[in-house]
Amino acid sequence: MRVLLSTYGSRGDVEPLVALAVQVRALGAEVRVCAPPDREFAELLAGAGVPLVPVGPPMGTMVRPSSAGAAARRVSELAGMFDAVAAAAEGCDALLATGLAHFASRSAAEALGIPYVYATFCPFLLPSPHHAPPAALLPGEQAPPAGTDNRVLWELNARGFNAMHGTALNAHRASIGLPPVDDVRSFMLTDRPWLATDPALGPWQETSELDVVHTGAWIRPDERPLPAELVAFLEAGAPPVYVGFGSMRGVPEDTARAAIGAIRAHGRRAVVGRGWAGLAPIDGRDDCFTVGEVNQQALFRRVAAVVHHGGAGTTTTAARAGAPQVVVPQAGDQSYWADRVAGLGIGAAHDGPAPTAASLTAALGTALAPMTRARAGAVADAIRTDGAAAAAKLLLDAAAGARPASVV
Repeated sequence: MRVLLSTYGSRGDVEPLVALAVQVRALGAEVRVCAPPDREFAELLAGAGVPLVPVGPPMGTMVRPSSAGAAARRVSELAGMFDAVAAAAEGCDALLATGLAHFASRSAAEALGIPYVYATFCPFLLPSPHHAPPAALLPGEQAPPAGTDNRVLWELNARGFNAMHGTALNAHRASIGLPPVDDVRSFMLTDRPWLATDPALGPWQETSELDVVHTGAWIRPDERPLPAELVAFLEAGAPPVYVGFGSMRGVPEDTARAAIGAIRAHGRRAVVGRGWAGLAPIDGRDDCFTVGEVNQQALFRRVAAVVHHGGAGTTTTAARAGAPQVVVPQAGDQSYWADRVAGLGIGAAHDGPAPTAASLTAALGTALAPMTRARAGAVADAIRTDGAAAAAKLLLDAAAGARPASVV
């Protein structure tokens, strides 16, 4: 049996597929992954021995659309990855997609007549009367009045997807001989999406609107040692505070200065993750250590707190390590994870994407409190690590024609 895993997104979209691919292979099936050709993704997959089929331009070069026209062009580009995805899916028994790969991947699975699964890493993105949709307005569109019912908001959300993406998507489908779709959001998510989140961190409340398969988070144990210089820094004093914003590029200019100032205000040292934003120390003092790609699973177990953007992967890794968190959401689903961290009592949610030294000092005060660390430790004990294994079995069952059931 052979399956294709397809994604187009950041590190947070690629890394879970590596965990899933390893588990699929452990069950005796062949697996390959379509992903952007960024060097870090290629190295990540090569390290796991998983074949990479590069699709599209590097994710690091992509810019968020700023107009309806730009959004339509982006959809055309994404749908235009069909040829590469369809070629990679030849001879496969199932196709699973995440991130922005849905436009090309579902059409490829449809053209080949193989089972298709779409998985997401945040409940916030799935229609439900229990929460509002992400706020995304068309240019010139007015926000709905405060207090608008969630069902109405989701209806508006569906119309927005049709208006922004329908013409470009259907133009591409017509070019490859496939019929048009009249509900773009349903086309993207399917009527039975998989939710790859830990049930303690990202729970799903059942609804009549959508039949969600909740698998648990897809986590691959990272056995890489920390660099010797980093270990020496960690051992030279009390646990430092880590600050990093992962694959976010448009981080406010003074974020590093604000973060390091707040960390110093609490008498702590800092480990600064460069990330795509290129964060760096603000002076030559020896209380800061800069890291690039590093084993965060190991590092987060040795820090006093983690200041980050609120990506699903970073939030889960910090929670699993028992590290208190300060989430400074920048975009997308990150506000959801900020609220979850605060609601669980395992850290603080920063108000807005542009921190100051004063605002981060206050947030760190919450994260560094003894009761927060105690709560973070308790939640860490509840984090499950079997999500990728469970999803791999479900995927192979789907490839064999069985109907998967939620495992959470």
